[in-house]
Amino acid sequence: MMFTKIMKRGHRKVPKSDVIESPIPNSASNVTVNHASRVAVAQSVPNSQLQTVTAAPALPNSGVVEVLPMLRDVPVSERHVLFLRKLQICCFTFDFSETLKSAREKEIKRQTLMEVVDLVQSGSCKMNEIMQEELVRMISVNIFRCLPPASHENTGTESGDPEEDDMYLEPSWPHLQLVYELLLRYVVSSDTDTKVAKRYIDHLFVLKLLDLFDSEDPREREYLKTILHRIYGKFMVHRPFIRKVINNIFYRFIFETERHSGIGELLEILGSVINGFALPMKEEHKLFLVRALIPLHKPKCILAYHQQLSYCITQFVEKDYKLADTVIRGLLKYWPVTNCGKEVLFLGELEEVLEATQSAEFQRCMVPLFRQIGRCLNSSHFQVAERALFFWNNEHIVSLIAQNRYVILPIIFKAFARNMQGHWSQAIYGLTVNVQRMFLEMDAVLFEECQRQFVERESRTRELETQRELTWKRLEAVAAQAEGEGMIMVN
Repeated sequence: MMFTKIMKRGHRKVPKSDVIESPIPNSASNVTVNHASRVAVAQSVPNSQLQTVTAAPALPNSGVVEVLPMLRDVPVSERHVLFLRKLQICCFTFDFSETLKSAREKEIKRQTLMEVVDLVQSGSCKMNEIMQEELVRMISVNIFRCLPPASHENTGTESGDPEEDDMYLEPSWPHLQLVYELLLRYVVSSDTDTKVAKRYIDHLFVLKLLDLFDSEDPREREYLKTILHRIYGKFMVHRPFIRKVINNIFYRFIFETERHSGIGELLEILGSVINGFALPMKEEHKLFLVRALIPLHKPKCILAYHQQLSYCITQFVEKDYKLADTVIRGLLKYWPVTNCGKEVLFLGELEEVLEATQSAEFQRCMVPLFRQIGRCLNSSHFQVAERALFFWNNEHIVSLIAQNRYVILPIIFKAFARNMQGHWSQAIYGLTVNVQRMFLEMDAVLFEECQRQFVERESRTRELETQRELTWKRLEAVAAQAEGEGMIMVN
């Protein structure tokens, strides 16, 4: 799996006094589950235990942010309520456009988030359903937000290379990172019961999570990638839904916008998912390959995600070798005409696919394939021609060519001959000589026959060209004579 590992904090042993337990029956009446009644929960903790700090006016639903005691510093019977109150504080959002604005309140929230993350990571927190619901709600309040306009929307440009755009970094990342870390720890925790957690991490939650992949902050996308992959692995009920939503994101990207920041990360997740597909492969997965993955070769910004896309495509062929013909014909369908950089990428991916291709599938597509390779051999862009000639350095591809040389050599012999007649690059000339020598050693009789046919075709072409020139000269002479006589004869 191709995933960037997220740095983990060191685990610490938590004494029994740190464990959060549900409140005893006598105090249960003090806890209100309703989201609209959180004031009742707040009033259940004595004011003598709290120090208050005036909050910024922008804070929602409250005028103060309270500095609460550490969970380990209060009696076990009060920790349940205190935990919920800490989650309430973490629900406050701040304006990070001004660094010094509400600095103390921001620090209070950061410290509170760190305490909650450490608690969940330690494994000592046996959360009941109320606590899990409130935890997921707090996470939702923080991460689900309207993303700022993309850089190309600010400049008004319709196209461009995303790699050249200035990297946007989320200003609220000091808080947002801790919230993502908390979500990750909650999802991967062995104490998290999927039967309970799926009530809160539902389809709507997953849908909003996938929407965030369009964030321009690469740090956020890395967290989202890891979290979504863990959700896919742990919550089997969500798997078809996740695949469907990713499908729709790809469709919109390919056929409408050609703009999305997280295509590479989504493809990394799919690379792992495809690797786990069972055989025989479902028709749904084959349709996904044909309708989504192969058309992803169309957008101009393919460079941003081509490595991940190529891995996914190759995984399909390695899983089911019969898909090689479909993939190769799909690549030929979207083959770039004027973009030499994309051609180099396509040739590299094509070589990886051919390495996993067996002889029967190769024979089905070899004619259109080597017509395209022949055009690449004659490309005036030396990197394209060079990359095409490098195919003959691959032993498996050479063996496939050798088995079908009677079909392939006549197709590409003309391309070799043109390079020999005068390609501007000496490197291409030298590589062409080496490949021709390989064919000569492979089958000298076939090579000489192809050479003879090429000479004959070239001779006929020159004769036709000569006849055409003579015809035009006769027409010019007739036209000049008619003009001199003041008239033009038309039969």
